[in-house]
Amino acid sequence: MPIANCRLAIDSDSFSKSAIGNRKSTMRHTLSIVVADQPGELSRIVGLFSARGFNIETISVGATLDPQWARVTIVTRGDDRTIDQICKQCARLARVRDVQDVTTRPHIEREMALITVNAEAGLRRQEVLNLVGVFRAKVVDISHEQIVVEASGNKEKVEAFIEMLQPLGIHEITRTGRIAIGRLSNVEPVLPAEEEELFAVGAS
Repeated sequence: MPIANCRLAIDSDSFSKSAIGNRKSTMRHTLSIVVADQPGELSRIVGLFSARGFNIETISVGATLDPQWARVTIVTRGDDRTIDQICKQCARLARVRDVQDVTTRPHIEREMALITVNAEAGLRRQEVLNLVGVFRAKVVDISHEQIVVEASGNKEKVEAFIEMLQPLGIHEITRTGRIAIGRLSNVEPVLPAEEEELFAVGAS
């Protein structure tokens, strides 16, 4: 089955955590890999990471403008030398067109989460809806006892939203993993006032 249009989130426990070394001396890297949209290509990339003991935190796959190629976005940890090695090894795989470590370049990262929250009618439901409004999330499904909300943004925003929902009772979470794209300029955007307030709420 072609890998385009699929969305995978791989738990970091699925791979060995020993080979990347001391986490205090490593940093998180986001790798962007363009690979042929053919059966088996994704498993070869994942196999390369697992065979060498690299930890994959998240992985997302989607189509590019050219339907023959797909973009794989992988988040992993390692020092610069280790990440450079894995990029070179990926680039040597057949049917891999491009490999980039976008971490050190101006770029935008986003991820999405679907969260089922316990929210009976009344005060609890209103609390959930208030948080949805503060974080500019969306309600995508509802029942008498639960609400499914959709949150998107950078990792910090999504995790802050989840943290605020936890005391209300989270039943289930599905996350896409991160995707990334290069910025059109080197200037970091200034957060709107309401978004600065949002992170202040999440950090409190």
